[in-house]
Amino acid sequence: MPHVGVQRGRASRAIRIVAAIRTVASLRSVALLTSGVLALPALTGCSSDDDAAGAVAVPQDIGAAARPEVADGGTLRWAVDAMPQTLNVFQADADAATARITGAVLPSLFTLDERGRPERNPDYLERAEIVQREPKQVVLYKLNQKAVWSDGREVGAPDFVAQWRALSGRDTAYWTARNAGYERIEKIEKGANDLEVKVTFAKPYADWRALFSPLYPKDVTGTPDAFNDGARTRLKATAGPFLLKASDRDKGTFTLARNPRWWGRPSKLDELVFRTVPRDKRVAALADGSLDVAEIDRSGADRITLAERDKGAGRGNDGPELTHGPGAAITPAAALRSWAIAHGSDEERAETEQRARKQTREAVERYAEEQAGLAGLAIRKSLEPAYTQLALNGGSGPLADERVRRAVARALDRQELAEIVLKPLGLPARPPGSHLALAGQPAYADNSDALGGHDTHEAQALLADAGWTPGGARQKPGTSKAGSKASGANADDDAKRESAGDAGGSNDDGTYIVGDDKGRRFGSGPYSLDGAKVGEGPYYVDGEKPRSGSGARDDQEGGAASDDRPGGSGPGADTHVLAPARAAALQEIALMRQADALEDADHGHKDEAGKRGDGEDARRTEAQRQGGAPGAYAPKGTAAPAAGGPLGKDGKPLTLRFVLPSGAGSEQLRAVGDRIAQMLKDVGISTEITKVADDSYFKDHIASGDFDLALYSWPGTAYPATDDRPVFAKPEPASDGSLVVEQNYTRVGTDHIDQLFDQAAGELDEDEARDLVRKADARIWAAAGSIPLYQRPQLVAVKPNVANAGAFGFAAPHFQDIGFKKAESGPKGSKK
Repeated sequence: MPHVGVQRGRASRAIRIVAAIRTVASLRSVALLTSGVLALPALTGCSSDDDAAGAVAVPQDIGAAARPEVADGGTLRWAVDAMPQTLNVFQADADAATARITGAVLPSLFTLDERGRPERNPDYLERAEIVQREPKQVVLYKLNQKAVWSDGREVGAPDFVAQWRALSGRDTAYWTARNAGYERIEKIEKGANDLEVKVTFAKPYADWRALFSPLYPKDVTGTPDAFNDGARTRLKATAGPFLLKASDRDKGTFTLARNPRWWGRPSKLDELVFRTVPRDKRVAALADGSLDVAEIDRSGADRITLAERDKGAGRGNDGPELTHGPGAAITPAAALRSWAIAHGSDEERAETEQRARKQTREAVERYAEEQAGLAGLAIRKSLEPAYTQLALNGGSGPLADERVRRAVARALDRQELAEIVLKPLGLPARPPGSHLALAGQPAYADNSDALGGHDTHEAQALLADAGWTPGGARQKPGTSKAGSKASGANADDDAKRESAGDAGGSNDDGTYIVGDDKGRRFGSGPYSLDGAKVGEGPYYVDGEKPRSGSGARDDQEGGAASDDRPGGSGPGADTHVLAPARAAALQEIALMRQADALEDADHGHKDEAGKRGDGEDARRTEAQRQGGAPGAYAPKGTAAPAAGGPLGKDGKPLTLRFVLPSGAGSEQLRAVGDRIAQMLKDVGISTEITKVADDSYFKDHIASGDFDLALYSWPGTAYPATDDRPVFAKPEPASDGSLVVEQNYTRVGTDHIDQLFDQAAGELDEDEARDLVRKADARIWAAAGSIPLYQRPQLVAVKPNVANAGAFGFAAPHFQDIGFKKAESGPKGSKK
């Protein structure tokens, strides 16, 4: 298979799914692909010039500073997700940390600019060009005469030859994850002198600039043993502005130092330390000053924004209390109730409540301390060179019918979905019009018209044409809903979830029908203290609400335990005990009645507001009483019917299994997924949402084809003819009867799309090659296996004096220019 694993350009994108892609790229699926003939108007993709001109790339945000404004020296600490398993980017387990480190220590002959265009790197190349096209393509590289490896040897033709032989695919002893482009090379030889390298191709290759970036020394690529094992934790030689100094897996740090042999502009920093910090720990690390640069999610950005606002208002520390974070939502009634229980006559309840109050106070103090540390940090934001798509599995089920896939696509308001993610961040919310290029790139063109825009009537017409009608879902008595996990064997699970309550999904098996969603909290969820969750009310010991007794006051007044109210009183609220002292009992009763009065007044205020508004509070209360989320009035675990009745065919309802990740860092995807489900319900398509663990989401569901609908991202590239072909290649049957999907996890593809990719890869005229890529993209839209929704936001928190680092967008970092601005006033980060 010529294209295996992650292609050129993908390893460098900090997208969590990419590491999973590498491990499963060679998996084979037994699913069958049903393909049909596209009855479409001519799809030329030729209207792209105007589109490309109108689609402007969002600029990078790196705190740009001229080198004279950057101080010499210092150590910058940069967060990464994990320690690299290998320093060889051509191996299957290379990840974003691998790419970041090698980008600072190895030659890259071509790097990308802000618009995702490859540009010659003058530190290594004086020039590189095609000097011959017929009878064979010949590329001549003229190297910078100052370029040397850290051992003193010149960078030259032997390094090119060794890397070509390792990656050509001819010697299977090399364990390589990708060889795209290298297999087209026929020979490499020295040119007129030692500084010239001549590469002759057996087949024309348009993406020749993608090759030899990075370039490894021949000591790494010269033998299979050195390639497979010798570059996993160290490199015998480097040739970048930094060199490898030390790694400490126990501490999770990888340290680079200024390269004394570097011939280019000298590095401003003395050291660059990559530190392993999980995403959910980065806010705390930024607050305590142990990080200078860290990519964060929206919840982290919100906390930094709030910290800056509170600092200006004088809140926190010795000033007024914060209006957000743990405990902020505790109402006066709830606080009074909690105090009454903590000082009441029931010793066991009082002890439990006192512990809860103590832990809540600790959480509030910890949160306030972190907020104080976050004040002053800068958030640098841009759009990441990646887009999030809705993937439609065409391998089997209803989505094997292209009319159903198109109906799903036409039901989506992509503009609204993009605004959900990007508008709150102040970033342009324009849905991508291409699968193969992003706004600002030369190959970009909005080809979405090949499929059509948001049109519910057209979506319903497509479904009707495919045989899905309101009356088609009638079933014989005793039969269960196809594809539904809310009936049959799982009925007991639903009953258990009912009795356990609705505590943020902690007892959820991961599956629910649209309308049975859980309530959301501010930001990314409950604040955590030493690994235990602290919500917006008193804390439950060990993170679990104790079982309640019977005969409680609240049960007598309506059956709702006080713990279920905002800022509830904690465990044991409905336990009836004998009071050891009459005075204590009377005091508790009086305080509880006072708390009820305060709470009733609060509800009355909300009810009045609801009358003045649109009645949303009343609807929310009714929904919660019925066991569902706002907007859901059916019993928990049942699907809300679409207008006109649910669609079905041959006695089976049209229900699609929508798989989403359940982790703390995936709130954004789940919010988008919920809105998509509602849009599909409007045209009669039911969705069964299944939430799965992040670590199994891609490997066990996306790659294996265990989904109908899914959300995941693909990184952008400057070389779509090479990098994106395996993503959209038509699956082919293997000799054992399985299906080779490469990276096309939607299982949707056509021979025509493959042919356009192949033609583009071999077209040396850049304008013609771009036109072929645009035509391929139009066909991908028409096939409706992948629907791009939005370009991902890129949010990076930095110390305010960090220069030339942040949200890079497409552009490669210039590591030698990164540093700390010369001191004027204020903090200096970790500069030594």
